[in-house]
Amino acid sequence: MYAIFRTGGKEYKVSPGDLVRVERLRAEPGSGVEFNHVLAVRKQTLTVGSPLLADAKVVGTVQRNARARKVRVFKFKASKQYRRTRGHRQDFSEVLIRDIVTA
Repeated sequence: MYAIFRTGGKEYKVSPGDLVRVERLRAEPGSGVEFNHVLAVRKQTLTVGSPLLADAKVVGTVQRNARARKVRVFKFKASKQYRRTRGHRQDFSEVLIRDIVTA
């Protein structure tokens, strides 16, 4: 069994028991979250929404909120004395998927 859902502008394929990193959620660690933007669910057969399944949701628990490793962004133009270095750390939430609910 698996489901495909959308959050934070990205789509994720998950099964119960999966630990997935999603864009930072406004939820404390240990609290439950529900994702209602479910695009498809497969139990015995594949059910695809158009574009969403109205009666499906993915239920999970926030394990932690953290920041990813730093990514260095370096711009360089040869012979022009142009060099710029910037860094970025993306916020994320780790969510443990507990259940996929369909009606």
